[in-house]
Amino acid sequence: MSRLKELIAELCPNGVEYKELSECCNILDNRRKPVTRSTRVSGKYPYYGANGVQDYVSDYIFDGIFVLVGEDGSVLTNNGNPVVTWATGKIWVNNHAHIISEKYGVKIRYLYYYIQTVNIEHLVHGNIPKFTGSDFKKIKIAVPPLPIQEEIVRILDNFTELTAELTAELTKRKQQYQYYRDYLFANDYNGEYILLKDLAVNHDAKRRPITKGKREAGIYPYYGASGIVDYVKDYIFDGDYLLISEDGANLLARNTPIAFSITGKTWVNNHAHILKFTNIIIQKYVEYYINNIDLTKYIAAAAQPKLTQDSLNNIKIPKLSFEKISHIVAILDRFDALCNDLTSGLPAEIEARKKQYEYYRDKLLTFKEAL
Repeated sequence: MSRLKELIAELCPNGVEYKELSECCNILDNRRKPVTRSTRVSGKYPYYGANGVQDYVSDYIFDGIFVLVGEDGSVLTNNGNPVVTWATGKIWVNNHAHIISEKYGVKIRYLYYYIQTVNIEHLVHGNIPKFTGSDFKKIKIAVPPLPIQEEIVRILDNFTELTAELTAELTKRKQQYQYYRDYLFANDYNGEYILLKDLAVNHDAKRRPITKGKREAGIYPYYGASGIVDYVKDYIFDGDYLLISEDGANLLARNTPIAFSITGKTWVNNHAHILKFTNIIIQKYVEYYINNIDLTKYIAAAAQPKLTQDSLNNIKIPKLSFEKISHIVAILDRFDALCNDLTSGLPAEIEARKKQYEYYRDKLLTFKEAL
């Protein structure tokens, strides 16, 4: 950072010039070509849309280093900044993303970072949000001297590389986690089972749904099929329980866990079964097992997938010694914390790095305008 301050003091102590984007790069929108899904020929070249790679096709229309900016659809981040994608090599781009390449005087990597900081909320209009080509060309870009651009890129690339390394590590750990779950439940028991109804007491009869309009806001979590859906002023359960989704598309899609532990004072509606175990280790063991197996045969075939209480009761759980159960839970707890804990695991570290990156990106790319 001190090096950057020195460069600014030396090269632009009185501020930097701002230019329209069209002066800073080559805008290549007129070379884009959309291809309908049905007429695309599968291949190895990335096919880009507003939010990144959508497909892989057999041909390309661009070859080089580019920055893509979403033109329509979900083109805004939560902060009102555009969706910006870095793309290199041979690619195809449809008409839902603006595309630019480098022009002498402004580094393309610098533009990649800078455009991420530009608020375009006032430029996006329509029922289907659109960031038109004319507005895109006119966004203002701070253009400091090249040595400053290069130093900013170096700093931000370091942040980006660290986040990428952590994300790659998280992917590996998740694969390892899945491997151990599969291995432990496939190999660490003797073929004996016990029905779920014989391991836990079902408390479904105590559940009480409350329509959204009748809920009174408070501090107690209000749980549904996939987790917390609200916070209310009262509770009906107090202690450790295992919730298992009763209905909803996620029973089949399994995009999120269908079994999850809760603790403390809570309210549960009628979209999640609620089970009480005598031992928290047994509860965690069942949670891991339920989330790891195919439950299709237990789910009623209907417009709305449903896991009835009778079906839930008859789910077979591998019957193991408490020592083996404790061993499995200890291993999977470590992987779960590493892969999913938002306060101490890799996701927490990645989120912290992203916030750090965004903070420094915005700080580094804020310049006083030269008079």
